[in-house]
Amino acid sequence: MNLMKIFKVSYIKILLILCVVLGSLLGVSACSRKAQVVVPKVSPEVLIPKTLAKKHANSAAERHLLTFIQKKLLTKNGLYTSTVSQSGQSDLASGHDMLSESVGMWLDYLNASKQPQAFRRFYAHAKATFDQGPQFSYRYDPTNHRQYSVNATLDDLRIIKALMVYDALNHTDRYQKEATKRFTVLAKNCIGKGQLVNYYDVAQKRAAKSGSLAYFDLQTLHYFESATANGKKDYQQQLRVVQNGYLGDVFPLYHASFNWERKQYSSANLNTSEALEVLLHLAEVGKFKAASKNWLVFQVSRHALKNSYRITGEVADDGQSVANYALAALIFATIGDRSHYQMAMKLVWGEQIKDKQSPIRGAVSNRKVPIAYSFNNLTALNAAQRE
Repeated sequence: MNLMKIFKVSYIKILLILCVVLGSLLGVSACSRKAQVVVPKVSPEVLIPKTLAKKHANSAAERHLLTFIQKKLLTKNGLYTSTVSQSGQSDLASGHDMLSESVGMWLDYLNASKQPQAFRRFYAHAKATFDQGPQFSYRYDPTNHRQYSVNATLDDLRIIKALMVYDALNHTDRYQKEATKRFTVLAKNCIGKGQLVNYYDVAQKRAAKSGSLAYFDLQTLHYFESATANGKKDYQQQLRVVQNGYLGDVFPLYHASFNWERKQYSSANLNTSEALEVLLHLAEVGKFKAASKNWLVFQVSRHALKNSYRITGEVADDGQSVANYALAALIFATIGDRSHYQMAMKLVWGEQIKDKQSPIRGAVSNRKVPIAYSFNNLTALNAAQRE
């Protein structure tokens, strides 16, 4: 081997060593990650959820709901998906599996109820349970101590946003750098070139090709992406993808997802909870259509929000979920509509279990089946904080 070849080999080795060392210091591969961590200059106060009153008064119904969650769902590491133990038996989370979704929602509650010490303690434990370096595992099986290898982009954004809201509420910068770095690395894997997708698989090192429109947390995306010129372009693209998914004034909801490779919207039926998440995210950035509001008011006033719709507007699943009315309440609170917020919350509390002998007393749930789910109950709890 001549001197030139020796020099080339040594140079390559030095570069590889530098990559490994820098990667270990930064927690990600410094050689593969080009994105720069830029802390937004805008105050995170813009991320604090809007409320309808200056001071929140806990109702008896809310106290019973909170007691149920704390006794039956909450652990120091996360929250059970439901009150029935069925961990690890399905591709879908159930029973005592824990979701990063619930982690973010509980952090939202701790922020809203002004419990900074509890926030710090819970986040530290949840982080140790769900953290995968560049992202949070979407699901943890506590029975087998198993993290699933994929995240859920919306759940990561919710947690990142909660960290920034904590700083805003408590006038600190405790989580500012961590939240910004997490967003930057999340963007590399799940929002490449501004193309937001549902998940990234850390085992397969592969991202999804589609993005659920419900996953476009526009307020959080705008906050972080507005820090750079390229980020601003990315946000405009994301906003455009969501807005162009509008199904029309006759049925004023949005397509379920967008495939970036095919540049095509899904024609699949709409899950109403996800459809309402889209409306909530639009409301948070001032892009909520009047037609969408009128449709939502009409459905809530008739107690007629169904679980699923075809993109033509026909009902696909005639069932109902209390979470959908809680989501409607969150939307109304965001746009400052107190009367319809109260109408929606009345329907939420109408589903609360009041039987003192019930194992799920205090929960909001279907009375026919004594099972309560974290998503329904946390959505209701957070909606209750808005007044």
